[in-house]
Amino acid sequence: MRSAAAFSALVMASVGLAGGAWAAGTDVIVGDLHQTKHHTTGGPVLKDGTPYRAYSIGTVSCNQGDAPLRWFQESTFHPVIPQNLYRVKNGRIQQIGMSWLKHGFCALQQEACGPCNPYGPNCENHLGVGCSDPYSADLNGSQGNLGPRYEVNASTGVFVFPFAFRNVTGDALYKRLQVKQSDLDPAQNPNAVYIAEAMYIHPDDAANGNGWNNASHRRVTVLANYSLQLEDTTNRTRPAIFAWRIHGNGPNQVDAGVTLKSLDVPNDGRYWLAYKVTDLGNGKWHYEYAVENLTSDRSGGSLSLPVSQGVQVTNPFFYCPQYHSGEPYDDAPWNFAHTGGEVSWTTAESFDENPNANALRWNTLYNFAFDADQPPVAGPVTIGLFKPGTPTSIQFSAIVPATPPGCEGDVDGDGDVDQSDLGVMLDNYGQSVPPGTNGDVNGDGQVDQSDLGVLLSNFGCV
Repeated sequence: MRSAAAFSALVMASVGLAGGAWAAGTDVIVGDLHQTKHHTTGGPVLKDGTPYRAYSIGTVSCNQGDAPLRWFQESTFHPVIPQNLYRVKNGRIQQIGMSWLKHGFCALQQEACGPCNPYGPNCENHLGVGCSDPYSADLNGSQGNLGPRYEVNASTGVFVFPFAFRNVTGDALYKRLQVKQSDLDPAQNPNAVYIAEAMYIHPDDAANGNGWNNASHRRVTVLANYSLQLEDTTNRTRPAIFAWRIHGNGPNQVDAGVTLKSLDVPNDGRYWLAYKVTDLGNGKWHYEYAVENLTSDRSGGSLSLPVSQGVQVTNPFFYCPQYHSGEPYDDAPWNFAHTGGEVSWTTAESFDENPNANALRWNTLYNFAFDADQPPVAGPVTIGLFKPGTPTSIQFSAIVPATPPGCEGDVDGDGDVDQSDLGVMLDNYGQSVPPGTNGDVNGDGQVDQSDLGVLLSNFGCV
């Protein structure tokens, strides 16, 4: 049964369209996360000996475009809907659970987001301009209508239909939003804040250039029986990574130290980067980065930033959520390195070696962190793209550790400036490189005469 609950408490987010300003074409957003369902109320289900809980999130979609949105169940022209859960704790946001994708079927014509120009009087095969359509948590957790993520290109909105494992059911966890019980246990997670997120992907929405605003999030609390209780109102058109800043110091307590930036891959999708640097005292700083791939089909295969070999780097950290229920993707952790004047994390296997390697795929968030003995300065954070294509990477302007005083021109990081440093520089002379690496002494991304001048002026420094 379709949910028909009142939505009068909905508040338009500051990011998104309001006041009658319609986007060109179709533009579907998550107008509300309005229900939760706990599918393991009788107790956790063991998976590989670990207790898990399963959930689903009720969603309300809204068409903020100026054209009706196609909503054909038996076709490739309906939305697919993932659901995720995140935790903000101890200065970090982590994605602790994900679901498979609810495939949409017909659209009611309601007014949760404002005046509605209905496509018809019933549950129709289009969502009218300005109209909203609710899916209950029961529907979004109905296993037979949940399909895998791997069949979807979130950048184009194109997906396979009929989808794999249609009408296939399983235990209480199967295909649903799965979370380790230990990640929810109040005793193990004091003062943690939890965030539910949902997203709508649709080929018409993507074709109209409106795929950037399809994810919304809302705070939830974990009750004594591990059910989820909705709190506050839905942050429309803001993916969950925003919650790190909004709730970083507790529920609705903003952490102004968190910076968020978005960047689009040409002819592909959008990434969000959030970062924070904390002074630990005693000449140490903690560098924390979170990257949410919103809609990039090419996916992330590495993260790197310039860090001189003279910087002491300790406590490297990497975290990613787990796929489940038959998704083919590997969960192997990324490889960490501090070499060649940079800190990097890289997939265990390249795309050519294994197309199903653990890349940062759409609607997932990965964590990267370390401690360093140098203070923060402005610098680049580079996301290397997993699938082949042009460009091979994207670069955010962010914060990185400063280069310590010493022998400027020590390209290979061995503490002196000598023939080996000159050799590295000459091998890369005239090339564009990641800033601060491969002989780029001045950090401008080019190995040229200015870099050579610095090296020669310090030649023999030890």
